[in-house]
Amino acid sequence: MQLGALLTRLSDENDAAVALDALGDVVLLAQIQEMGAQHDETPGEYVANASRRYAAQAGDEDWLALMTAIERADDPARVVLGKMLRWALASDAAPAPATSGGCSCGSGGCDDHR
Repeated sequence: MQLGALLTRLSDENDAAVALDALGDVVLLAQIQEMGAQHDETPGEYVANASRRYAAQAGDEDWLALMTAIERADDPARVVLGKMLRWALASDAAPAPATSGGCSCGSGGCDDHR
């Protein structure tokens, strides 16, 4: 599966929930459930939103690390999902930067702020 196709599949919360279950990482699942609850998201919603945020906001170093991990992986899809989720969890756990009334989602185009 190509990376673009994987990202498209992960944007669907049902597919994202299935992918999360397939990882079989109970620690990661618990972290996703906890962080998702803080954002009023189901685990599937959190995974879908995390993959979107990674695609839109991850830096060059994050993408380079991801591509390197994919090249070395027996199961690239598992690696992609794990790295994206850990990135999202770390981003969500970091203190929010001070903003001047802008949107905290980082997209700059939220419906809430148009």
